[in-house]
Amino acid sequence: MTRFDLNILGCGSATSTLRHLPSCQVLNVRDHLLMIDCGEGAQLEMRRRGLKFSRLNHIFLSHLHGDHCFGLPGLLSTMALLGKTGTVTIHTFADGKEQFGRLLDYFCRETPFSIEWDVITTRKAVIYEDNAVTVTTFPLRHRIPAVGFRVDEKPKLRHIDPDAVARWQVPRHALNSLRQGRDFVTADGRTVPNDELTTAPDAARSYAYASDTMFSRRVIRAVEGVDWLYHEATYADDCSRKARARYHSTALEAATVAREAGVKQLIIGHFSNRYADDSVLLREAQSVFPATRLAAEGLQIDLNKVD
Repeated sequence: MTRFDLNILGCGSATSTLRHLPSCQVLNVRDHLLMIDCGEGAQLEMRRRGLKFSRLNHIFLSHLHGDHCFGLPGLLSTMALLGKTGTVTIHTFADGKEQFGRLLDYFCRETPFSIEWDVITTRKAVIYEDNAVTVTTFPLRHRIPAVGFRVDEKPKLRHIDPDAVARWQVPRHALNSLRQGRDFVTADGRTVPNDELTTAPDAARSYAYASDTMFSRRVIRAVEGVDWLYHEATYADDCSRKARARYHSTALEAATVAREAGVKQLIIGHFSNRYADDSVLLREAQSVFPATRLAAEGLQIDLNKVD
């Protein structure tokens, strides 16, 4: 089974506390790291979780509030000091390129890696693609321009049946063709159907990230059918007026998005520092969508496993 892990490095809102760090998470896709948001403490949490800086080449910023991006200069500076090579692409709005570009020109003039900027907008768009996944932006409803990210795995290769391959004396050079779903033709011209030589591939999984946002029908449409959804749940329902005033969501609203979008699993995060115990948010969300869990620093989830 190919690797598709989520690592939560920070799931608090607005300010760092003794309980939570600002927003940051890292997807490990076949040992390539994709960072989503980069709050303060990101580089320390990467060290604590054993995530290798050398494998981080893409950083996606959902919006330009400080709790989602103030960790970026320090992270890039440390990566330079450690001798990181290659390219780091930062996916952000035009203002992010301008402001962070100036900062990095001053503090990180010479880096052993190149920094590239991918300027995004609030329009839905595929902003990254490789042989494993596509990353698509979708608009959020917040006080400033903000996007969510949907990560969809591409269809996976079929599994070789070793007994059947041995029985039909399939040469090694033909195995990759079988994994891609092609039939096998023997030396004497007989066609062996692919499903006699292989078994079904692992399911391609999907993950979506929606923070920060008010309850939004656009978000429901954008994340429809994903296996895993991370949705902000800054407040409990008794603070719903405050949530609307600040363009945030309650735990009940996050759960409603998950239910109406038909997702399989919900992770809630971006918790207000008013809560000494996040379980109140979990109980409210589970009353609407039982398949909900709390985010937490250090939490690692195998996204291939959907209950």
